[in-house]
Amino acid sequence: MGDHRYILGMRVDATDYGHAAERITAWGREGASHYVCVANTHMAMESHDDDAFRRIVNAAGLVTPDGMPIVWGLRLLGVKGASRVYGPDLALSVMEAAAGEGLEIGFYGGGPGTLARLKIVMPERYPGLKIAYAESPPFRPLTPAEDAEAVDRINASGTRVLLVGLGCPKQEQWMAEHLGRVRAVMVGVGAAFDFLSGVKPQAPRWMMGAGLEWVFRLADEPGRLWRRYLWNNPRFVALFAMQLLGLRNRKEPPAVENRRRD
Repeated sequence: MGDHRYILGMRVDATDYGHAAERITAWGREGASHYVCVANTHMAMESHDDDAFRRIVNAAGLVTPDGMPIVWGLRLLGVKGASRVYGPDLALSVMEAAAGEGLEIGFYGGGPGTLARLKIVMPERYPGLKIAYAESPPFRPLTPAEDAEAVDRINASGTRVLLVGLGCPKQEQWMAEHLGRVRAVMVGVGAAFDFLSGVKPQAPRWMMGAGLEWVFRLADEPGRLWRRYLWNNPRFVALFAMQLLGLRNRKEPPAVENRRRD
């Protein structure tokens, strides 16, 4: 594929599950250090509001269109047939591909109970899946020594694809900070660990396809998510409409040095 567009200055790649999983596992076979962002409207608004964060996202090896508004944005910007690459489903595609190739998978983030459950249900779903590493870091920032020890544990485990579930923007910042230090492909998957382990319910597929997943999640966690959706969603619609009308600077950021393309 290789096509991409900038939505409010944030790069989004036109890709699908097969292409994304193929790239991720190819990097994993090489033992390469890369990171992958899974972009939704929350990420777009974080990127819009924070220049440093936008540079992190735009420097990723791959930025997939996670949310339906991002998919619709790609289509409106001329990417015919753009499709969603939803974080939890991408995690499943990657694990399925890794199981077939014998690539070691790791989990970083989520609660201890969630990770324990994942270590049971994922190998049952994908026989042959090798989970080489799973760690639930504390909510507080790690000290430099603790961080160095965590990196050593990841690298010593032989993990080739590390699924990172710290939430946006923390996981993207963590992946960028560890680029070149963690010898694995890091994929930011947000709340995927909770969904895939069954700790939290997922929205029905019809709501996802209609771009209404946010309604389900807001109803499930109103105290935590109200600002993300009720403040960011209307702003995204207004700002993207301005972009389409040519009322915003549409200049694409310069190419970032460490980004690889097919």
